[in-house]
Amino acid sequence: MGLLLLALLIPLAHVSALPFYNGYYSNSPHDQDPGNGYGEGLFNRVKLVVETPEETLFSYQGANVTLPCRYHYQPALVSPRPMRIKWWKLSENGALDQDVLVAIGLRHRSFGDYRGRVYLWQDEDNEVSLEIQDLRLEDSGRYRCEVIDGLEDESSLVELELWGVVFPYQPRQGRYQLNFYEAQQACEGQAAVVASFEQLFRAWEEGLDWCNAGWLQDASVRYPITLARQPCGGLGLAPGVRSYGPRHRRLYRYDVFCFAAALKGQVYYLQYPEKLTLEEAKEACQEDGAQIAKVGQLFAAWKFRGLDHCDAGWLADGSVRYPVVHPRPKCGPPEPGVRSFGFPDPQSRKYGVYCYRPR
Repeated sequence: MGLLLLALLIPLAHVSALPFYNGYYSNSPHDQDPGNGYGEGLFNRVKLVVETPEETLFSYQGANVTLPCRYHYQPALVSPRPMRIKWWKLSENGALDQDVLVAIGLRHRSFGDYRGRVYLWQDEDNEVSLEIQDLRLEDSGRYRCEVIDGLEDESSLVELELWGVVFPYQPRQGRYQLNFYEAQQACEGQAAVVASFEQLFRAWEEGLDWCNAGWLQDASVRYPITLARQPCGGLGLAPGVRSYGPRHRRLYRYDVFCFAAALKGQVYYLQYPEKLTLEEAKEACQEDGAQIAKVGQLFAAWKFRGLDHCDAGWLADGSVRYPVVHPRPKCGPPEPGVRSFGFPDPQSRKYGVYCYRPR
């Protein structure tokens, strides 16, 4: 019996192992390499290439935008293969990536908040661009276009940003009162979202200087400094965006940097015969066919509509602020910006009001 078993095993020692990759067997010695990250085919050495623009795309809240994506083969195929297309949005804060759209031939399916707002453009050969309609603040971010032909897949990224403005925010309770989830709610309450690092960095490049640390979209805590000084990291550090790194989302408390997109509506200072308490200010805006403006709306009007008014007015969160584009005497500091009087007593103090009328 032992001689018989040995006789059976000896021939097997001379049989080379079959290469195995992704569930497919192949007898070609060249197919033992599973590829180099560029989507090389397993059988005919054809490379699938997916192309998207390298530069960031910018658009406005409420607008429609197309994220370009095309693919081709090297060398070109004589006959087309059945394709599956997938678009998804990459997470910025540790959450799961978000499916946007999947398409097989003429059959499309969209997901979540994108349902009914996204469409696949296939007007030209090998075009699989994604159109997003009625852009929302949360649509800003990085999108991946993936092309799958059954044997291989390849993908590429598109970055989408909305034109907007970053502003620091702290609630009525004062400095460093918000954990990460409360920071998200605070920004949403002001017609904004928590800013990303890229948005804060761009604001710093444009001159934003703020010494209080605030949450960002990825749950890191940072603050932008254009002029180094002792209370803000010390004189020995160069200007830049200072970082505390990631922080526990519930245990730590800071301010927050919010991002508000450019407006579709109008923010204006209501001409009224007398000053108002907060409740009277809300009623006055309603009587004028509008609603009391939120902080993000005032910042967006200042940034993109050139709103410039030296009179302080109530906002929806109970703060009092006013926007200055052209600094002048008796109108605050010598730099442009949105001035703040903080959170005065809403019943005893009286000011004007900034209203917002949607379009």
